[in-house]
Amino acid sequence: MQSFADFFSALKTDATEWCQGRSNLLRLPLLLYLAYAGFNHMRDTLYSSWFGGLTFGLHELGHVLFSGFGEFMAVAGGSITQLAVPMIGMGMLLYQRDYFGISVAGCWLSFSLYNLATYIGDAQVMQLPLVSIGGGDAYHDWEYLLLKVGLIEHDAKIAMMTRGIGFVVLLASLWLGLWVCYQMAKPQEAEARTK
Repeated sequence: MQSFADFFSALKTDATEWCQGRSNLLRLPLLLYLAYAGFNHMRDTLYSSWFGGLTFGLHELGHVLFSGFGEFMAVAGGSITQLAVPMIGMGMLLYQRDYFGISVAGCWLSFSLYNLATYIGDAQVMQLPLVSIGGGDAYHDWEYLLLKVGLIEHDAKIAMMTRGIGFVVLLASLWLGLWVCYQMAKPQEAEARTK
């Protein structure tokens, strides 16, 4: 069985090879935007990046997708889906060997976690505007979920932990994006050997 160190080393070698011959000229501005958006997510709980509408749509779709699994899962399905889709995207991009794309999807996951933390932290005060699919009364997902599991009084702590995870994911994703752009900017190994 392959050790984690061996797996990481093989992944690093593959990523380094993937970077050769690719340009970072278009990727760097996108990475700067992602860093800017990440900073705004950290300082403003109501900030919405380019990914905001997509994340919201996936959240609402998640309620529909999980509606056949009972009320609790239908409510939780929105949050599950808004986190699962960026993670699935990261997996697909890893399979396709698009290491910069993994960085972008990781930032999206981070933004989704920040968004979710805001929703979780609102469970007791319920000040956020709510949306209901198909009309009818809107309900607060996280008020319902935390009441069901007996953790409503811990909404602020759970939100803070979620934001902390989002911060770690953001840093790791930005670091990966910077590393990939740096590898793209390095001279080709083959060219260096011939000189």
